[in-house]
Amino acid sequence: MTSNLAALCRAAVVLAAVVLAAVAFPYLADARNDRAEIAVTFDDLPALTILHDQPYVTYLNRMILRGLKRHRIPATGFVNESKLDELDRAQQIEILRQWLDASMDLGNHTFSHESPNTLGAAGYIADIIKGEPVTRDLLAARHRRLAWFRHPYLETGTPLAVKREIDGWLRTHGYRIAPVTIDGDDWEFAEPYDDAIARHDEPRRQRIRREYLLHSARTVRWYRAAAHALFGRDIAYVMLLHATRLNADCIDDIAALLKRERLQPVSLARAMTDPAYRTRDPYAGKDGIEWLERWSLTLRKDLPWDSYSDVPKDISDEYDRVDADRH
Repeated sequence: MTSNLAALCRAAVVLAAVVLAAVAFPYLADARNDRAEIAVTFDDLPALTILHDQPYVTYLNRMILRGLKRHRIPATGFVNESKLDELDRAQQIEILRQWLDASMDLGNHTFSHESPNTLGAAGYIADIIKGEPVTRDLLAARHRRLAWFRHPYLETGTPLAVKREIDGWLRTHGYRIAPVTIDGDDWEFAEPYDDAIARHDEPRRQRIRREYLLHSARTVRWYRAAAHALFGRDIAYVMLLHATRLNADCIDDIAALLKRERLQPVSLARAMTDPAYRTRDPYAGKDGIEWLERWSLTLRKDLPWDSYSDVPKDISDEYDRVDADRH
């Protein structure tokens, strides 16, 4: 494909996303004229991939970081230190070092990416502690400290006593929980995308990419609508992505989406100064849900579920064929 033709294809994807978003959310037609802030975060560092290949993991991180720097997007990556030993440990640690060298931040995502529903409070806290050493030392070498924690699966503990014990431990050990207020389920697209690359199936790879970008555009619009339903305004959003080859290949498109939506990338610390994040989180169920849904319980306000878009069925079916580990 020539560069001109590729550019035309990307432009068509962007235009389609804009049209679909406008149709889905006509009552927010003027909202995009308003600027809002957004913190971009990546889970499962060094990488979420079904391909057990160090050069593949090194490449996708390099491309994500190049894209973030090119578009001046600060980001926080959340580390599962168990992944360091899945490939070449020295090279995996070097990837984390490169995130810090690129002026990004790192946080703790537990050691093993297990759920508090499985481990209980004591086991989960032990897994958080086990996930600290390398990340903490890399930050300390730059006179920084490990301050952010992200729950795997967004599962924060059940019953309420378990959640409170985990929350209390995090608080007393200097952690701040990194909530999520935009979640496009990118992980569900990412593994079929890896599989398409492994099978050298270029038409399938391009189709998954197109569907992902369209879904991402709809998702951002929905969460903006949800924030307006709860707070009557845009909040400073926190967007959940994963360290994947899909996001490496789409990093310019993601930056373009944020620009189109007039969402200004900021640090996680800056986003968390929004008063919305002081809203109480009462949820202690088994399922991991993002924070706008949690806050809808506190505020007793409905979210616009009628306009919510699930991941396309062909993508969820492909995910289940590639990796039957749906949590």
